Amino acid sequence: QVQTVESGGGSVQAGGSLRLSCAASANTNSEGCMGWFRQAPGKEREGVAAISGGGMWYYADSAKGRFTISKDNTDNTLYLQMHDLKPEDSATYYCAANGPWGCSNWRHEPAWGAWGQGTQVTVST
Repeated sequence: QVQTVESGGGSVQAGGSLRLSCAASANTNSEGCMGWFRQAPGKEREGVAAISGGGMWYYADSAKGRFTISKDNTDNTLYLQMHDLKPEDSATYYCAANGPWGCSNWRHEPAWGAWGQGTQVTVST
């Protein structure tokens, strides 16, 4: 069973930065899509960013220009560098693996095969 474990969440002030990490188990499809989702209280989970096995990036509009997704292919570690954080970025962030081929329709949650437990990000004013 593929497993992902997130880390790096925390509390920051608006305008600050955080780097989230996701360690994926060795049996993760290294050629597959990996991504980050988030869920704020009272809201549905939403896609933030994804990266394909070929290194193509995909971002939600809310993340463009502020967040960067990257992946270390040597150990299947996924990262999300977040800058200029805003209070509306506060949420639990989830790492997802074994996503759709080529990250097509990556925002469609049922297309993902593995999810982590999440890491909390809180941005204060």
